[in-house]
Amino acid sequence: MSCPSKQCNPPACEPSDWIEQKASPKIKEGMKAFNLSNDTLRKNMDLFLDNIQRGLKKDTHPTSIVKCFPTYVQDLPKGTEKGKFLALDLGGTNFRVLMIELDIGKCDMKSDVYAIPNELMVGTGTELFDHIAQCLADFVEKQGLQGEVLPLGFTFSFPLVQRGLRSGILVRWSKGFNIPEVVDGDVVQWLTEALERRGDVQIDVCAVLNDTTGTLMSCAWKNPECRVGLIVGTGHNGCYLETQANAEMFDEPDMGSGRVIINLEAAAFGDDGCLDFLRTDIDKKVDNDSINPGKQVYEKTISGMYLGELLRLYTLRFVEQGLMFGGKFADVFRKAEVMQTAMISNIESDPIGKYTNTTEILKSIGVTGASDQDMLNLRYICQAISTRSAHLVAATTCVLVKKVGEPKIVIGIDGTVYKLHPNFRRLMKEKMMELIGPGFEFDLMLSEDGSGRGAALVAAMAAMRK
Repeated sequence: MSCPSKQCNPPACEPSDWIEQKASPKIKEGMKAFNLSNDTLRKNMDLFLDNIQRGLKKDTHPTSIVKCFPTYVQDLPKGTEKGKFLALDLGGTNFRVLMIELDIGKCDMKSDVYAIPNELMVGTGTELFDHIAQCLADFVEKQGLQGEVLPLGFTFSFPLVQRGLRSGILVRWSKGFNIPEVVDGDVVQWLTEALERRGDVQIDVCAVLNDTTGTLMSCAWKNPECRVGLIVGTGHNGCYLETQANAEMFDEPDMGSGRVIINLEAAAFGDDGCLDFLRTDIDKKVDNDSINPGKQVYEKTISGMYLGELLRLYTLRFVEQGLMFGGKFADVFRKAEVMQTAMISNIESDPIGKYTNTTEILKSIGVTGASDQDMLNLRYICQAISTRSAHLVAATTCVLVKKVGEPKIVIGIDGTVYKLHPNFRRLMKEKMMELIGPGFEFDLMLSEDGSGRGAALVAAMAAMRK
């Protein structure tokens, strides 16, 4: 939507339109690469679909960037699952342990959050998994579950090749982790051995899955039309329900529903250079400065681990050009990670024409005396970065909706960027409606319980099959 009047007042326009009208021309020029046309997004869609097709097929899978790993989860929940189950949700610097009691249509959850010290993220596998086992034992004691044999679903939100429901081989670390000895190893085995070293808890690790699969399962428990799961948070990934016959890497006989959830490992889309046409020089700097240069390229244009750095580096560029803050405070913006992705959500949550959050954020990093125009320009940079993120997610999600091929589906979504940004859902849905084409109806569903309940559901279904 565009505003017909260049002199409009905030109530007369969409907030984003008003910000665009008032932003300084040189700032808009500097951010124009973030305004992706529908033609550009459709090119992105075509490339993504081609990557999926290659990832599904045996002959092209080894060279495919989007790996499309079968998850061995073949059935969606029916809502009839019963019992007590543990879930371990590991995907970042904090992890959750949950006790979930399922009854028909009911789900009672108790959980605790545990931290992973920075030194364990780059330490040894034994240290990391011993720490996790200690936290599991602590949780079991707090919940009074000693002596019970507890099935556990293990959500492991890093790239995995699954060899079965109980076996997941780590392909590579991301999100700041770097423990080389665990790569190419079975994370279920690492966790099981750590629990055995303790010997004081009876936990049966009966399923491993990633957070997107957990999100899909959790949302499907509430809405049986859910067929796609997405994470748009610290990282980014997607999964969807595929026909087993199309999943050539799936080596189990046709059983269950005849379908299987595919873990795309979508964050790696573009690692082969196919997306260089939409990446900017600052995108490439963020990539080069990361712990894994050249890897997880798509994620670095979308997810919360990187959007704050995009904001910092563009702001630094404009400060050094004398376009913001009177050319002052460049030293502030030269500090890596001085701006966090949460700041983008908070800045864009300010009412139009008001700068309460923005003033506090700038003050917190040592920037004072900013003019209203400076703060409006900063909001415009935030808006450009978050809008591109939402539109890229919209484009690849349209591909998944069409790939599922059902006339009406629900997309379950988890992650802090999607949850906390004030406009992300609207931006994503509006762009999907432009791109999807006729014959498809969809809705976006927030996964309110995270992927923990999904992990417990997979554990429940696995335990019931024994």
